[in-house]
Amino acid sequence: MSEQRGIFRTMREDLRVVVERDPSIRNAAEALWHPALPALWAHRVAHRLYRRGLRMTARLVAYGARRSTCVEIHPGAVLGRRVFIDHGAAVVIGETAVVGDDVTIFHQVTLGAVGWWNDNNRPEGERRHPVIGDGVVLGTGATVLGPVSVGDHAIIGAMALVTKDVRAGARVYAPAAVVKPLGGAPELMEDLLCTTASAGSW
Repeated sequence: MSEQRGIFRTMREDLRVVVERDPSIRNAAEALWHPALPALWAHRVAHRLYRRGLRMTARLVAYGARRSTCVEIHPGAVLGRRVFIDHGAAVVIGETAVVGDDVTIFHQVTLGAVGWWNDNNRPEGERRHPVIGDGVVLGTGATVLGPVSVGDHAIIGAMALVTKDVRAGARVYAPAAVVKPLGGAPELMEDLLCTTASAGSW
């Protein structure tokens, strides 16, 4: 019974965090319609099922949440309190990932492994996914891969790729776009193709 009270208390916190961190949300009634909240709540339930050994049931809950929210959180992942997933689309969190308290995750964030070609050789039970400390912000499109640790209150900027440990309070940024002035010498064809061709167009 105490565990049941605990999950409802955590879910109420999740709802309050949406109101606190999303400036477009004015009250709890609006927060109930936040696109990522059902994914987070489904994970709270799925993770408890997973810990009790009900792996298939947990996966079904997680799969339903993924289909309806586009957020994929493995039931084995450990999420702390007051985690805020903003927008939610295309967020992926792997089985052995650990996310601390008060973490903010923007859309298209991946907390993943480095690949089966490495992970299949790891000893049983060894961590394959990142540990994210308390108060971390993971910007849009940030990717953190492997059994690395991101320290408390670090910021991982948009589109940054992290494959090594990040100390507490650090800032990790991807290179910013280069703005070229109009006019001047004509660009090489290769440069032009780099700026106009989309991935997969070849």
